[in-house]
Amino acid sequence: MKRPLALAAAALLLALHQAALAQASCSSEGQAAPTALLERFISADCEACWTDAHAALPRPGAVALDWIVPGAGGDDAPLSAAARQDGLDRLQAIGRAMAPTTPLPTTLLPLRVARGPALGGYIGTSIALQAATDAVYGPLTAWLALVETIPAGADGTAIERNLVRNTLVLDWSAPGEHAEIRPLSVPAGAQAARLRVIGWVEDASARVVAVAQSVCVPADE
Repeated sequence: MKRPLALAAAALLLALHQAALAQASCSSEGQAAPTALLERFISADCEACWTDAHAALPRPGAVALDWIVPGAGGDDAPLSAAARQDGLDRLQAIGRAMAPTTPLPTTLLPLRVARGPALGGYIGTSIALQAATDAVYGPLTAWLALVETIPAGADGTAIERNLVRNTLVLDWSAPGEHAEIRPLSVPAGAQAARLRVIGWVEDASARVVAVAQSVCVPADE
């Protein structure tokens, strides 16, 4: 069992690498870094929260993440199919209101994120700081969210959403260069064509010091 999984993972990573070389991957290369990070949390019990046209919107230049957290209704909750325990973990970790906006410092560390093609239920992803860190920043934690960007008017939402479908959390506490390439599973029900990645890096006080989001660019552009 382990060998087929290893081969599938290797194929995904190779595909991501080849796409990056062809400049056809969905990456943050050449894109302006977001100026703020808005995290919206919805209980799986609250279907009306998903359809709410008056939900908090990101300010110009900011990027939003939509987490659906498990509700009291468990598997019977109306949004349970998209609920993730890591969303609840994230909400508890930041200890803020249900729609916190994190302003970012004027100078951010350069961060690159990318995703490759979906294959066999997995999608290749990568996150890398493009500069070596030193003791000034202290311990760092990197987050990489595989999100499904759902346009306004689709799937019952009145606003565009970046629904978190999977996450990768990395301990980058040691100074130096940091990079990770990892296949992430694509949950049932997610549309692969709408998937991209949003990544950010936090210091020990949970202050965001780097953020990036992928954008798909055809190879001939």
